[in-house]
Amino acid sequence: MKSVIIASMTAAGMAIAANAMATDMPPLAKKNNCVACHSVDKKIVGPAWMDVSKKYRNATTYTYKGNEYPLQEGLIMKVSRGGSGNWGSVPMPGNAPAVKDADIRELVQFVLSLAK
Repeated sequence: MKSVIIASMTAAGMAIAANAMATDMPPLAKKNNCVACHSVDKKIVGPAWMDVSKKYRNATTYTYKGNEYPLQEGLIMKVSRGGSGNWGSVPMPGNAPAVKDADIRELVQFVLSLAK
């Protein structure tokens, strides 16, 4: 009986923690279903957004498909058009035109701001 109670408490605690972190995601991330693959603090399918922010904290440029761009513009291209190779073998699907350019720009700014 104790193990059932402990297991239930553990599951409830994990659900509460997951819901608490999900509330930290911007509404645009929920609206555009980014939360299906990303979380602020843990890897799901794609990297945790905090890890992305830490990786690019001091970067000024981003190389996308062999060309170098200012960091934010390069990451916007990656989110818009998709790509692979930076975070493992699972590719990031392109999100344009389903997700508005302004939404992608705002989400990239949010991700980059996390580790500051």
